[in-house]
Amino acid sequence: MKVSVIGTGHVGSTLAFVLTLKNLVKELVLVGKTRESAMGDVLDLRHGQLFVNTPTQVSAGTLADSAGSDIIAMCASVPTPKDMNSRLELAKGNVKLMRELMPELARLSPDCKVVMVSNPVDVLVHYALECTDLRPNQVVGTGTLVDSSRFRQLLAEELRIHSGDIRAYILGEHGDSQFPAMSCADAGGEPLDPTPARYALADQASKAGFEVFKYKGHTNYAVALAAAEIIECIITDAKHTLPVSLQVDGFLGVSDVCLSLPAVIGGNGIERVLHPRLNKREEGEFLHSAEVVRQVVASARTD
Repeated sequence: MKVSVIGTGHVGSTLAFVLTLKNLVKELVLVGKTRESAMGDVLDLRHGQLFVNTPTQVSAGTLADSAGSDIIAMCASVPTPKDMNSRLELAKGNVKLMRELMPELARLSPDCKVVMVSNPVDVLVHYALECTDLRPNQVVGTGTLVDSSRFRQLLAEELRIHSGDIRAYILGEHGDSQFPAMSCADAGGEPLDPTPARYALADQASKAGFEVFKYKGHTNYAVALAAAEIIECIITDAKHTLPVSLQVDGFLGVSDVCLSLPAVIGGNGIERVLHPRLNKREEGEFLHSAEVVRQVVASARTD
């Protein structure tokens, strides 16, 4: 199994580290701005191979070295402004970057699965599909997977139940218009009431990334673990249900943008898109998310 990580900043290097720990990948190629820019991570990871069960062949490369990848993790991004207030501020620069990188990556690995990590992830999943011949099932964004994890962790503290036993999704945009799907949230089959306190937890979860950003200037651990979870599901054909960014397949009449919905992730990438039963409030929030992302996609196209 060959995985190429494109972009070796905080997230890309952390993802590479997590993948070596999981003993899943036979060949791992790190692609930075230059081959030399990735060598520090490559050497550091090689030096730690004694301490993992199944050593990974780690190398630094260029786009050409990604040829024949089974999975491409896209972590490349323009620099993040120190005063950034919205991930959408990265749209113009990162859409341009995707237009430069994705056609060649797809040409070199036409059967690959792309895990989009860069932001704004919903917009970039859209452009990754638009500027390549990849099929919708081949491109999956981390989307609201991290937001849902944050929400479940907060709910777990309130309920005193392990977060893995809670089914609660944040859906829509990985951004300000995301929303908790409380109408289908439960623990052990017991519905979780949509109380004001739980909506407050969802709001706290939506802002958590920027809280981390405020303290350390970037986020890397949670999103790298989320991306690694998607990659592991693809490699092992696990068929886990994850809230990820994907091309919406007509749910609530939406088919022209990419947003997060629960999806079955396996060897074929996105194996099935699930349609949760949302209430009227949540349906409106999903449609609002679609409009927010649709406008950014359009503005990026005209720039």
